[in-house]
Amino acid sequence: MLTQYEQLGGESAVKKLVNRFYDLMDQRSDTIELRSMHAKSLKISREKLFLFLSGWLGGPSLYIEKYGHPKLKARHMPFAITVLERDQWLLCMNQALKDQITNDELLLMTLVSSFKGVADHMVNTPG
Repeated sequence: MLTQYEQLGGESAVKKLVNRFYDLMDQRSDTIELRSMHAKSLKISREKLFLFLSGWLGGPSLYIEKYGHPKLKARHMPFAITVLERDQWLLCMNQALKDQITNDELLLMTLVSSFKGVADHMVNTPG
């Protein structure tokens, strides 16, 4: 059975997904709060999300090899993440997924659901 990493298309497809996600976040006027939480340059954010997603989707554990266990909740605690930022993050990720996965509805719906669970977990501030 193929991993989600393989189903998506491997390294180049994960990079494409990450780049589309950050391009959307950077360009949309309705994600200002989310964008303001990031550095002016998104280069490091793009790299880290690519490394993380590679392993999270069942591919090489690049993030763990470079930085250790992701500890997502702990790494995001310095940022006040409300349902607003969660929803903005999901807006960009869901659009990036829909733009890329056009021929595998099951993979698309599975990843949308999985990302929603992760995004829900990151909320750390009421409001």
